[in-house]
Amino acid sequence: MARLPRYVIPGQPQHVIQRGNNRQAIFAAEADYRFFRDALVEAATRHGLAIHAYVWMTNHVHLLATPAHEDSIGKTFQSVGRRYVQYFNRVYQRSGTLWEGRYRATVVDSERYLLTLMRYIELNPVRAGMVAAPQDYPWSSYRGNASGKGGPDADWLVPHDAYTRLGRDDAARRKAYRALFAAAIDPDDLAAIRNCTHKGWALGGKRFRQEIEALGQRRAASKGVGRPRRQEGE
Repeated sequence: MARLPRYVIPGQPQHVIQRGNNRQAIFAAEADYRFFRDALVEAATRHGLAIHAYVWMTNHVHLLATPAHEDSIGKTFQSVGRRYVQYFNRVYQRSGTLWEGRYRATVVDSERYLLTLMRYIELNPVRAGMVAAPQDYPWSSYRGNASGKGGPDADWLVPHDAYTRLGRDDAARRKAYRALFAAAIDPDDLAAIRNCTHKGWALGGKRFRQEIEALGQRRAASKGVGRPRRQEGE
């Protein structure tokens, strides 16, 4: 079955996942993460993609970002993908593709899901059993969003309005954000995030999906009803 065409609405955040081909590792050393970060920041700045949250796992990456233009995400990932594959192949003396194919993405209802999705992304290493707490993983946005001690992240992470409304100043926002992690993410929200991102549906309520369908000129949700299937490694 052919995949539905992507739809990008400028100003509306999207959850984006890019995987390694056959789920192979795309990072093997600290220098790899740093090169990927630098390539991403440069491309996102150039193409108008505001990044609110991220995590870079061993074989895939997650971003929560808002495009300024219809081609912001596509051009950013095209630039990063090309540069990083050239770098990776040169360093590890290999050839051929590195990425699974095209990235997966879903438009996000910022009022309903944005903060939940930030937690979902930054808790990936915890769910994978790699660390005990999100602050223990160096390659995510948690430290920047929760403590302001994210090093270079402080220079390029762009707070979303849903995040800035958590408090009157940076200290209050970070405290409120850390408090969100005291509770587990609702299982229904986990299933919705995984299902919508995997299939390219809009992540939001019925009214939001209807608005997205009207803007994007295609379906934003499944016609069928059924329990979403869990996606491994997400």
